[in-house]
Amino acid sequence: MRVAFVLGTTSGGTGRHVRMLVEGLVRRGHRVVVLGPGSVEERFSFGGAGARFVEVPMSDRPHPVNDLRAVLAIRRMTKDADVVHAHGLRAGALAGLGLWGRAAGRTRVAERSGATSPAPGDERSGAAERALGDERSGEPGPAPEDERSGATVRGPGDERARVGGLVPFGAKGRVPLVVTLHNALTAGGLIGIVYGGLERVVARRADQVLVVSPDLGARMRALGARDVRPAVVPAPVPRVARRSPQDVRAELGAGGRPIVLAVGRLAQQKGYETLLDAARGPWPGETPLFAVAGEGPLLGEMRRRIEAEALPVVLLGNRDDVPDLLAAATVVVWASRWEGQPLSLSEALMVGRPVIATAVGGVPDLVAGAGILVPYGDAVALRDAVRDVVGDAAEAARLAAAAARRGAELPDAEDAVESVLNVYARS
Repeated sequence: MRVAFVLGTTSGGTGRHVRMLVEGLVRRGHRVVVLGPGSVEERFSFGGAGARFVEVPMSDRPHPVNDLRAVLAIRRMTKDADVVHAHGLRAGALAGLGLWGRAAGRTRVAERSGATSPAPGDERSGAAERALGDERSGEPGPAPEDERSGATVRGPGDERARVGGLVPFGAKGRVPLVVTLHNALTAGGLIGIVYGGLERVVARRADQVLVVSPDLGARMRALGARDVRPAVVPAPVPRVARRSPQDVRAELGAGGRPIVLAVGRLAQQKGYETLLDAARGPWPGETPLFAVAGEGPLLGEMRRRIEAEALPVVLLGNRDDVPDLLAAATVVVWASRWEGQPLSLSEALMVGRPVIATAVGGVPDLVAGAGILVPYGDAVALRDAVRDVVGDAAEAARLAAAAARRGAELPDAEDAVESVLNVYARS
């Protein structure tokens, strides 16, 4: 099978999820191409996972000229795909527009029709086979070169090669579109209006929509999506902590205080204003240390508030030792406005840490009774839940055991690959 993934700008869970799917599909002998901004290849190395990477610039904000170029590039590069799988709303909408109105009746790929010659009038060339490799020989092809534009194709062992930004994937009949929605809108105004328009494009154009939370599914069904199903988005198996909890505590200056850990981008969606409200106390016993791992646009604002109010919060920035932080944490907290299936929460469950999270999006299904859920925006409820855990060793132990049991039940990478293959078979 030939699979084309399309994704936009991402530095987190969406990119890691696509990388995991690429690895699983390539391991099973499928041909994979990934279309997206160069930044995602630099961060996730899809070429290193065995896929071909084709650079298609996609901004995270609407841009008529660039969006049109992306639509045309997606259209040309996916002609020989058996399925196109877009991740994220903007990528899904651009892919939907790119595949819209494609004429049926193109030549089928060789392994299914036994024919290798193009249909009359078909502009297909050998560039498609070079981009994907030749399935008949089982060998990946060289990076194609095409003077028509300026995309970049990268693959295993390849150096960057300048090629036509409209390198064709091949040609056949109508290509089915699967879209996985990883996030929901948490802002209004003009952004909300644009987001709503993209949702309608996805609902109308996608053959199947995979969602990370029930509320996303309900919204897409209301907009007329034909086939909506839950997405399987597992977290990678966490690595073993390299440092002892005592070493981490010493680094953070926690002493014997409980550590309340939050992991996530410092952005509006994560509800950090509620976390800071909760951290303010009052605390009947020893004041916990709230440690926040992550960076983002709210960094300056949060730092100023922490200093002005003398809050017991330390901002750790981006960390590559989250397993170490988890092992040292007394409890891990999410104060988010919305979450789908946050990988950080899955990781906390898998390593058996007590969790407290807001009852939003896909969180209740993910936690499944193995943690404490509080309403979004309720700082008092969040603070009370933290008090219950840090002030009661038996309760903390009970939650840790429940988290470990739930973590052992969560799907793994093989489950995710099997799930998408079943979806592709239905498309």
